[in-house]
Amino acid sequence: MSKPNLDVAIGILVNQNQILVGWRAANQHQGNKHEFPGGKVEAGETPVEACRREIFEEVGLNIKSWSQFDFIRHEYDDVIVQLHFFISDVSTEQSQKIAAPWMWVSREKLVELNFPKANATIVKRLYWQRFIKISEDLSVLNDLASDRLLYWRTNTTENMNEALAEYSVEKLAKLIVNVEVWNTLTDLHQNAIQTIHLKQNQLLQLHQKDLIRSKRYIVACHNLEALQHAAQIGCDAAFLSPVLATQTHPDAQGLGWQTFADMASQVNMVVYALGGLSPNHLDEAIKHHAYGVAGIRSF
Repeated sequence: MSKPNLDVAIGILVNQNQILVGWRAANQHQGNKHEFPGGKVEAGETPVEACRREIFEEVGLNIKSWSQFDFIRHEYDDVIVQLHFFISDVSTEQSQKIAAPWMWVSREKLVELNFPKANATIVKRLYWQRFIKISEDLSVLNDLASDRLLYWRTNTTENMNEALAEYSVEKLAKLIVNVEVWNTLTDLHQNAIQTIHLKQNQLLQLHQKDLIRSKRYIVACHNLEALQHAAQIGCDAAFLSPVLATQTHPDAQGLGWQTFADMASQVNMVVYALGGLSPNHLDEAIKHHAYGVAGIRSF
């Protein structure tokens, strides 16, 4: 006997690096677990129409603008669910109107919660480590701390796939590569690497339709125009630099913390402070609207 197929629309609501989650009652399918708001796509509805309706009914917010986030097909013992994920920013004023059983949870806290198995990939995608190490040395992956990601800053070479073959899928999931590098990789390595990097000039050539929805994107931004474009087309995170003067570019004018904060506060996305910083700058960075810090030598 074939299993029933169920289309479900789910809304990912984001406010200042917090995600809205709720609790699934015991009498529901996959009960006694945390959940994102959403529900069944009714006859005659598109998934995004269902998302708008469900968020209004469950959360009380009438949000018109949604971006596609991901699509997951998951088979349980009793049903096959097709999950259509959409994402939208929520202002602080809107967030304060939301009441229990819904609550705002930090990205770090998400991985500690008990979600249905079908949401595991989404939780991993929404969670970001606080530190990003930038290096040309891929072997850094071997000893990379659990609170860090690695941006492998390298040019494309013929033996890139051979180099990556030495690392497990778990280690490659913590690796960031530029889109030009990613395009040269085998399907196996493309599937394992979850995060694609864009330089500012690469970013400004792209539109929302150009992004691969199953991957997350982190972009290099040096001005507000680029940062806002990244947020508009649905990128997940950004390096905003340089915050301070660096050894490699001592004559380059740093943004300074106040300008950094003015820019980062205008987008509702994960922003890493980069340029002349060390892990010890994390608290200072968070005070100025950063999510985390990134660097080369001091990391």
